[in-house]
Amino acid sequence: MDEFESLSHTKWDCKYHVVFIPKCRRKTLYEELRRHLGEVFRRLAEQKESRIEEGHLMVDHVHMMIAIPPKYAVSQVIGYIKGKSAIHLARVYGEKKRSFVGQHFWARGYFVSTVGRDEAVIREYIRNQEHEDRRLDQMNLWR
Repeated sequence: MDEFESLSHTKWDCKYHVVFIPKCRRKTLYEELRRHLGEVFRRLAEQKESRIEEGHLMVDHVHMMIAIPPKYAVSQVIGYIKGKSAIHLARVYGEKKRSFVGQHFWARGYFVSTVGRDEAVIREYIRNQEHEDRRLDQMNLWR
């Protein structure tokens, strides 16, 4: 919390940890799509004056830490990102794969938590999420 953002009459530092999944938790976030989606999310966040500080696209879910100005509701920004990215995916990949059906790409809802003073911990968690998932999968093989 060293640096604050500012609006005309407000100083702010509002960061959120957000997780959301594709419809039916399909394992569709891979290869070319995975590389492309990060940039799409960043551009869409900028359109709502928000900034993705940290992010990681897993095979079946998305983790991000996003800074959202207090003049926007979290639900408004996340809904915008999910909706517009689904439309984009349908336009770009819809011809190639039939399973991308526009606004039905993402499941309804999302997880959100305020970051607060635990920003470094949240950043580390997001960076290491893929490694941690693999470790847990390995542990579950023996059950």
